Amino acid sequence: MRLECTVETAVAAAAQVRRTVAETVDVAPILAAVREHGDAAVIEFEARFGGGGALRVPQEELGAALEALDPAVRAGLKRAAANVRAVADAGLDPEAEVTLPEGHTVRLREVPVRRAAVYAPGGQHPYPSSVVMGAVTARAAGVDEVVLAAPGGHPTILAAAALCGVDEVYRMGGAQAIAALAYGTETIRRVDVIVGPGSLWVQEAKRQVSGIVGIDGFAGPSDLTVIASSGVDPEPLKLDLMAQAEHGEGSLVVAVSDDDGVLAALTGVSVGVKTDGMEAALAFAEALAPEHLQLAGAAAEQLAPRVRSAGCLFVGAESGTAFGDYVAGSNHTLPTDGAARFASGLSARHFRRRMAEVRIGTAAPKLAQAGVPIAEAEGFPHHAESMAIRQNRLAE
Repeated sequence: MRLECTVETAVAAAAQVRRTVAETVDVAPILAAVREHGDAAVIEFEARFGGGGALRVPQEELGAALEALDPAVRAGLKRAAANVRAVADAGLDPEAEVTLPEGHTVRLREVPVRRAAVYAPGGQHPYPSSVVMGAVTARAAGVDEVVLAAPGGHPTILAAAALCGVDEVYRMGGAQAIAALAYGTETIRRVDVIVGPGSLWVQEAKRQVSGIVGIDGFAGPSDLTVIASSGVDPEPLKLDLMAQAEHGEGSLVVAVSDDDGVLAALTGVSVGVKTDGMEAALAFAEALAPEHLQLAGAAAEQLAPRVRSAGCLFVGAESGTAFGDYVAGSNHTLPTDGAARFASGLSARHFRRRMAEVRIGTAAPKLAQAGVPIAEAEGFPHHAESMAIRQNRLAE
């Protein structure tokens, strides 16, 4: 597929390229069964869809998996965890306190959730990198208890959990795992936040329980857009596009260029978009809002400060997106399907919430003078009285 794109047609071109997975899944019966029957339902669904066996993975098995892990893989995961932790630490918001003119204070506090869960997909291969991205970031946020759900309990997943200091590991997957984490069962205490990629069943289950737990978002098929300008070597970029396509059916990889030669080298493995310049390339990318956006070539790289709608931005011909999937330190759990227009990649913020700590004190009379008329106008007499009584008490 190849399209022509100008600044004026960028939005239409992006809409044509953006495709969605038209598969509908019904997870409601699974969620309802786990909510009502707890462990028994999870075990039944695991026997049907997963590997079966005990849900909780003992610490001894985690330690043994870590000891048996290939030394090179272990070293790589340790480096990934250290880089992810450094970036996650940098993303923590400082607290602030404001003293208002009436004399009272409002302190904005950042507090971590108590218990968070990371889902690591099983599928054809284990994804220890997803354990690192979720568990390390949760730890950086200050979460008290970090738990992991992973179908099958692959030894590499267990080793990654041990390396990252996960508190509890459960050998379960699918919608039943999300239900157990959200509602709680006899074995599994409910969590406050669930993060991590997974199948459509997993993502739809997360969406349906998002009213009772926090989630990182709906993670659809992976996507990458590469903007390549004249003079860049297309061979590494071709591999970058092929790498993201490895995530499976539905993955969207797009090459954008104003250079016919560069585009011809990349179109065989991607959707090709020919633009009449870098302004049109930027307009297209902003309309598409890709999960990953890569800028390669001098003219393309100059666009970086103006990019606003990308899950993660990779600048430079050497900045292959595969580094971000594993060891760069940026998180690989990112908004997909155009959600980068409004959503962010996984960070410490997903495991923390902001609350205000209000101390009124002697400012009550002045605030009541302003607040009482508003409450009365809205028809809430007790609101008005609750403020007025403080006004009167302090005036005595």
